[in-house]
Amino acid sequence: MSKDVFLVLGATGKTGRRVAARLRAAGRTVRATSRSSAARFDWADPSTWDDVVDGVSAVYVIAPDVPGPAHGFVPRAVAAGVRRFVLLSGRGADTWGDSTFGLDMRSAEEAVRASGVEWSILRPTNFNQNFDEDLFYAPIMAGELALPARDIVEPFIDVDDVADVAVATLTEPGHAGHTYELSGPRALTFREAIEEIARVSRRPVRYLDVSPEEYVAAFVAQGVPPETASYVGEMFDLMRGGATAKVTDDVHRVLGRRPRDFETYVARAAAAGAWR
Repeated sequence: MSKDVFLVLGATGKTGRRVAARLRAAGRTVRATSRSSAARFDWADPSTWDDVVDGVSAVYVIAPDVPGPAHGFVPRAVAAGVRRFVLLSGRGADTWGDSTFGLDMRSAEEAVRASGVEWSILRPTNFNQNFDEDLFYAPIMAGELALPARDIVEPFIDVDDVADVAVATLTEPGHAGHTYELSGPRALTFREAIEEIARVSRRPVRYLDVSPEEYVAAFVAQGVPPETASYVGEMFDLMRGGATAKVTDDVHRVLGRRPRDFETYVARAAAAGAWR
C-alpha cells in the first residue's frame, strides 16, 4: 500500500469531501483541510500553508476565491516535497476571454502549470448537485427557479463523477499535463432539468426565464453582495455564449465508463429525500 500522503483542500465542500472519502476508502493517507479543520488551511492566511503540505506528495486544489494566492502556495508546496497537483477549475476556462468570471480559477491554472511537477486540471460543467445541495436548492424548495438561461443547454455533471476523476488523476499514472473538460452524457436546458425534478420528486416547481438584470437584482434583494451577484450573472453570460454546452468524453477517457446521467441523479436524490 502506498505511503503517500494526499492533501485535500476544501475538504468540507461538495467535491473535497467526496475526494477525501474515496481516498480513505482506497486505503490512502489523507490530510483533509479547510478553514475550520484541525489541520487548518486558509488561502488568505499564508501562515497556515506550510504545516499542511509537510510530508505531502499530492494535492487536490480548490482554487481560492481571488486571483493570486495559488502563485504563492504552489512553490512552497513543491519546496516541501509535493510532486503532483490536481486542480478543480471551470469548464472551458481558456475560452472565457476578458470576462472577470473565473479569474481566480485561471490564475490557479497558471500556478499549477508553472509548478515544475506533475499537474492535472479538471474543468467540469455545472454540477447536478447544485439542484439539491447548493445554488438552486432554495429556489426549488420555494417552488420557482428563475434564471437568465433562455435556451442554454448544459451537460450537467454529477459531483460523484468529478470526485472519481479527481481520485484517478491523484493516484494513477498517465494524467500529468492533461486538462480534462468534464461533462455529463447529454445536454439539457434548465427548464428540462426542473421538469425532471418536479416529475420525479412530485414537488410543484417551475422554471422561469428572466433577464440578466432581473436575475442580479433579485440576488441582491436576497442579501447577496452586488459583486457576488454580478459574478454569478457573468457565468450565465458565458453559458449563453456556448462555453459549456458541448458534451465531452473525458470522464470515459479517465474512468473507462460513461458519466452518470441527470435522470439517474434525480432519481437517487429524490429517493434520499432531497426535495421533500
